[in-house]
Amino acid sequence: MTRTPIKNLAPFPDGFVTVAGWVETVRDQKKVQFVILRDESGAVQLVNPATRDLEEGASADELAAAALTETIGGLAHGTMIRVTGELKHDERVKLGGIEVKIASLEVVSEALPETPIADDSSLDKRLDWRFLDLRRPEASLIFKVQTTFEHALRNWWVERDFIEIHTPKLMASASESRAELFEMEYFETKAYLAQSPQFFKQMAQPAGFGKVFEIAPAFRADPSFTSRHATEFTSIDAEISWIDSHEDVMQMHEQLLAHAIGAVAEKHGAAIEAAFGVELSAPTMPFPRIPLAEARQIVADGGYEIPRTDGDLDPEAERRLSAWVKANHGSDFVFVTDYATGIRPFYHMRRAGDPTVTNSYDLLYNGTEISTGAQREHRLEVLIAQAREKGLEPEELEFYLDFFRYGVPPHGGFGMGLARVLMLMLGLGSIRETTYLFRGPTRLLP
Repeated sequence: MTRTPIKNLAPFPDGFVTVAGWVETVRDQKKVQFVILRDESGAVQLVNPATRDLEEGASADELAAAALTETIGGLAHGTMIRVTGELKHDERVKLGGIEVKIASLEVVSEALPETPIADDSSLDKRLDWRFLDLRRPEASLIFKVQTTFEHALRNWWVERDFIEIHTPKLMASASESRAELFEMEYFETKAYLAQSPQFFKQMAQPAGFGKVFEIAPAFRADPSFTSRHATEFTSIDAEISWIDSHEDVMQMHEQLLAHAIGAVAEKHGAAIEAAFGVELSAPTMPFPRIPLAEARQIVADGGYEIPRTDGDLDPEAERRLSAWVKANHGSDFVFVTDYATGIRPFYHMRRAGDPTVTNSYDLLYNGTEISTGAQREHRLEVLIAQAREKGLEPEELEFYLDFFRYGVPPHGGFGMGLARVLMLMLGLGSIRETTYLFRGPTRLLP
């Protein structure tokens, strides 16, 4: 018989079905056996009347029933089985009001009796055995949410005539600075893993693409061990032409997020609340906008002195500012704008009339920065001067600077970390939970 996903069983009438998945628990009682079977869609209770202690001369049916009882009694957690049996609706069954009375059971793949992780295992231990850790329904839900979120992002972009691009992850030179680069041998020369698709998505602007996006890997040789950093992550990027300022980018950014989070809330809202205790809804627009200088003053007025000396916010300041925004504006999001030139890359456009400030922003979500966006500098001579000011040699950037020698429209965009957004959306403590296979300074396996 055709296998039926467990989530599809409830509408079926009573009768024979075939299900398959892994054994979650076995309750082997004297007169009856219960198996909780889980697949990628849900869980169902299997039941079998136990047949034990046969007398001599037992019939073939009795021998088969006893063999089935013995098989069920020996099932280990995680063993993959295929079961055909009679579906019955019974409101007394706590798990979905249905159960399947086993007629036949096939052990497809037997699991070792002792599993290497338990419910109380540390996150690092669980990551060692990630393929087992991901069997948890909460873990599965995370990646269902991710799928819906990414699909909604793409739909929003495509419906507005954005073009999806796939940029190379091997680069001949730095995309932003020489810091945090993974260097590798590349035949007779050196190559670098891309920190971001920044240069290449900008290249699409003089190419006449107008509006582009990409969801793809990025790499940072950052030795951080925080809950929000990784050496390999999925970056969500967009770039648009013919903007007047970074305000155009922010409007695109908030509309995109409101649509995608709303799609997640509509499809998975009840499951998210049950699993993580988070009541998710589409955010209200526009998101608050606060200049960096004002944000720092708000934090200072709240009694916190930012220890950083470069004028930026630190993680504690981000949390305090976000709490103030939530209390005063009712928003989980805030754009912090007007960042100082000294803490922005060379390609951010500086404010007309005030070159100490850039047309840029950071976006905070539930107390943590998730994105940086900006209007880009499109004037060649200004770009060269700003690169030199940042310690970069124009000769190393010739391929990038060539983009600006033959005409380029005013443009801007943003980059955003996928795992970090999911972590904050679901109220989790680390991007390790929202990354399928996490990579950090000390983790290259599994």
